[in-house]
Amino acid sequence: MKFLFAWRYFKSKKRTNAVNIISWISITAIGVGAAALIIVLSVFNGFEDLVKGLYGDFYADAKITASQGKVVTLTGEQIAILQKTKGIHSVSLVAEEKALLKNGDNQTTVFVKGVDAHFTEVNNINKHIIRGSFNTGNTENPQIVIGAGIESATAIYIEKPIEKATLYLPNKKSTSFSNLNDAFNSYNVLATGTFMVQQEFDNKYIFTNIGFMKFMLDMQPDEYSAAEIKLSATSENETNTIVETISKILGSNYTIQTRYQQNQSLYTVMKMEKWIIYAILSLILIVAAFNMIGALTMLVLEKQKDIAVLKAIGANNTSIQNIFLSVGLLLATVGGASGILIATVICWSQQKFKILELGGGSFVVDYYPVKMDWLDFVMVISTIFIVAIAASFLPARKASRATFSLKS
Repeated sequence: MKFLFAWRYFKSKKRTNAVNIISWISITAIGVGAAALIIVLSVFNGFEDLVKGLYGDFYADAKITASQGKVVTLTGEQIAILQKTKGIHSVSLVAEEKALLKNGDNQTTVFVKGVDAHFTEVNNINKHIIRGSFNTGNTENPQIVIGAGIESATAIYIEKPIEKATLYLPNKKSTSFSNLNDAFNSYNVLATGTFMVQQEFDNKYIFTNIGFMKFMLDMQPDEYSAAEIKLSATSENETNTIVETISKILGSNYTIQTRYQQNQSLYTVMKMEKWIIYAILSLILIVAAFNMIGALTMLVLEKQKDIAVLKAIGANNTSIQNIFLSVGLLLATVGGASGILIATVICWSQQKFKILELGGGSFVVDYYPVKMDWLDFVMVISTIFIVAIAASFLPARKASRATFSLKS
């Protein structure tokens, strides 16, 4: 019965035109707030997925490093056991060090990553090669694959190399750092490919042959900087289970990190940003709540005689309160449903037709990425419901407790 009264109060024309105006302002504000939340959160989800995808293409599913120091020791027997462990698809060994790359008068500091033949099996770096190919050569004839930012900084021409670049790596046997030739080992290398993932990687990393890197760094046969692993896990729980198994196999001298743990600060910041965006946009709904309070308060004043009649025929305070609470929920439902429907159409159109483009042309995609998540819809609907109840409570409570006369 209370919903019937609420529906009649909602759709009927009010004697005071201001009540109609404020009611529709409330509905519009709730609709705008709901649409803004869905659209912005969906765009954020799209960018989040894009960034995670780029990091997923560069970082392996899991990484083994030493608990202490920069060098991890992995014997052939340990590597063989890892390769046979259930859930492990591929294992790639890596030797990494900071270095100086010089090409004529141009030079830049880089991180050199010596990789083996299995490296392209543990990540998707191959699909980000924009010039040349992923060819790191061999121990005797090392070649390098460089980031697009490094290519620009050193003026290396991949397709038409004029001369080999020079790579300077720290000499661990050096006793004096005042002499450049003694402090560093140098070698002329040919650049065979350029990759472009994102600026953080493109300006920092180059890849070469692991045998060459171990030779330049005087590393022993069983010494590496890390082992990167491709897992066959399909969920976070499976990944954690496999990582625990690896940890038991290797022991406490090794640290095993998942892709999330390797970039924990990034993922934490992204989650915080999403909650901050949600909190800021929810202010629109709070503004709508004040309009709703005004609309319901004026509706209560207009329906004084109706309330008096209802009480005269036996309606109690709770029934009266529920009627006006229901009116508030109807206002929120109409506004929220309209906003969510509009947002869904806009997001679908962006996914399908790429209507809104990103300016500049320097990003990895040329349009705003969008991903609708049902959890966002649940969160927005819940927020609208809570705001509607909170905004409707005071006018509804006032209506239930006030005493009105038919003669007034």
